[in-house]
Amino acid sequence: MVEEQKVPENMVQPVVTADINARMATLKQQITSQKDLQPVVERIYPGKNSREVGDIIDNIHQNMDLQQAPTDLLPTSPKKKPGAQSGSGGGFYLTYTAANPREAQQICNELATLLVNENLKSVQAAASGTSDVLSRGLEDAKHNLDELDSKLAAFKKQYAGQLPGDEESNLKILMGLNTQLEANTQTLSRAEQDRAYTESMLAQQLGAWRSSQSSTNPQTLEKQLSELQSQLLQLQAKYTADHPDVVKAKADIAEVKKKLAEINSASTEATDAGSEKGSATEPPDIRQLRLQLHQYGELITAATRSQKRLQDEIATYQNRVALSPAVEEQFKALTRDYENQQKTYQELLTKKSSADLTVKMNNQSEGERMFLLDSASVPGSPSFPNRLLFAAGGLGAGLALGMALAMWFEFRDNSIRTEADAEAALELPMLVSVPWVGLAAAQNNGKGKFWNRNKSPDQPGEKVGV
Repeated sequence: MVEEQKVPENMVQPVVTADINARMATLKQQITSQKDLQPVVERIYPGKNSREVGDIIDNIHQNMDLQQAPTDLLPTSPKKKPGAQSGSGGGFYLTYTAANPREAQQICNELATLLVNENLKSVQAAASGTSDVLSRGLEDAKHNLDELDSKLAAFKKQYAGQLPGDEESNLKILMGLNTQLEANTQTLSRAEQDRAYTESMLAQQLGAWRSSQSSTNPQTLEKQLSELQSQLLQLQAKYTADHPDVVKAKADIAEVKKKLAEINSASTEATDAGSEKGSATEPPDIRQLRLQLHQYGELITAATRSQKRLQDEIATYQNRVALSPAVEEQFKALTRDYENQQKTYQELLTKKSSADLTVKMNNQSEGERMFLLDSASVPGSPSFPNRLLFAAGGLGAGLALGMALAMWFEFRDNSIRTEADAEAALELPMLVSVPWVGLAAAQNNGKGKFWNRNKSPDQPGEKVGV
């Protein structure tokens, strides 16, 4: 009896979906193999040599039969489920013919046991084999998925900002950078103009200030210092150090020296109009102009650096926009491969879970099950031959053969026995007929011979020739 699985197929797919008749044909070949039958033969027929065992196995091959039983003869006819395979359940008759009834019973039971055990092993092997294959496939799929994930991450890192979703933002950023560059260019141009104007104003202010400082010429001051020193020597010769004239002369000499030192310091610190740092003695207007000139220089330097940065960024984003189609094509191909591999991984994961559930179901005897419904019993009468049937058949065949031989001899007999036979044979009218003369009288009288027309004239026959 083959019982279908108890769990609905829409919840757990069966591990074996092949037609039951084809599976039974395969199982029949498996249980009649040398490997499976030899232990059975050695157990039933102990002491047999290898040649005798081989002969018995060949005899089993010839006398074993496995046929599907009609469903109306089964104890409980299984109802077909929607979408079920043809012949996915039912019963089978296993028969074995032998000269000895006990031998027929033993071998039939052994073959039935082998069939049930082999089916159980094949179902369990199919379930575990499917689970193992799916496990290896799942590992390979996960490895491939991890590789594609790493490639996708590296691609996103390499082409950050150039991916298909970044094209619109790149265009917006490029427009903003162009606007910034235009504003920066205007600022730089205005700062350069202001610096040029400030330089011209500084040159004018320095020229006016230096012309006003002509009275404090260093040469004049040195000459004045020399005169004051000579005058001081004359006064010191006449007066003491506390004399007012001496004190005044010393004060005048100190003031002239101070002016001379300031002029020398101013001449070394700022000698041209392009100098950014002026002397401490310069007027505040000139110092203010020098400060503005310094600020304009810093502004121009910063604007120049910003302009260079903006130009580099614009070139970068222009390159991103130009490469966007090629990057998008590569990204789509890589994403498509990743999605396909992820889909394959999910499908394998689902199948692996279903296969594990199927293995668990088979281990709990909830799957398809084959069991022995009726074991073989010792037959009370031989199935072959039927002696009464053979006797009746022999009698009928003998009668038919006898009748056929009689008719054959009758049709082949061309002897003339009556006047009608003679007329039919000669095709002439009968003029006279001689009555029958017995064999003994003919021999005693010696008046002629008798013969069969189909035999030679010298050979005695059954009829008298006319």
